[in-house]
Amino acid sequence: QVQLVESGGGLVQAGESLKLSCVPSRRLVSFNALGWYRQVPGRERELVARILNSHLASYGDSMKGRVSISRDITKNTVYLSMNNLEPEDTAVYYCYGRIRLDSMYEYWGQGTQVTVSS
Repeated sequence: QVQLVESGGGLVQAGESLKLSCVPSRRLVSFNALGWYRQVPGRERELVARILNSHLASYGDSMKGRVSISRDITKNTVYLSMNNLEPEDTAVYYCYGRIRLDSMYEYWGQGTQVTVSS
């Protein structure tokens, strides 16, 4: 079973920055996709940012221009850097990973809470 462990969430004020980290239990190169999603109670989980093994990054509309996804192979970590946070960004942020073996397998972290106060 693959595990994804997020960290870095917390309480910040509007306009501040935050950097989330995700450490998978397998090497980053094992994944053909890694990313971050977020979810607010009562709403569907939505894409924040995703990076494919081709190094192509894509971003959801909600935070585009204010976030950046990156990965450090040496630390086996995926990061989500968020800037100019708004109260509407308050959500649980989940790390996502996809591995292709005989089929596609998707994995989710337990989530980390980000709260932005006005």
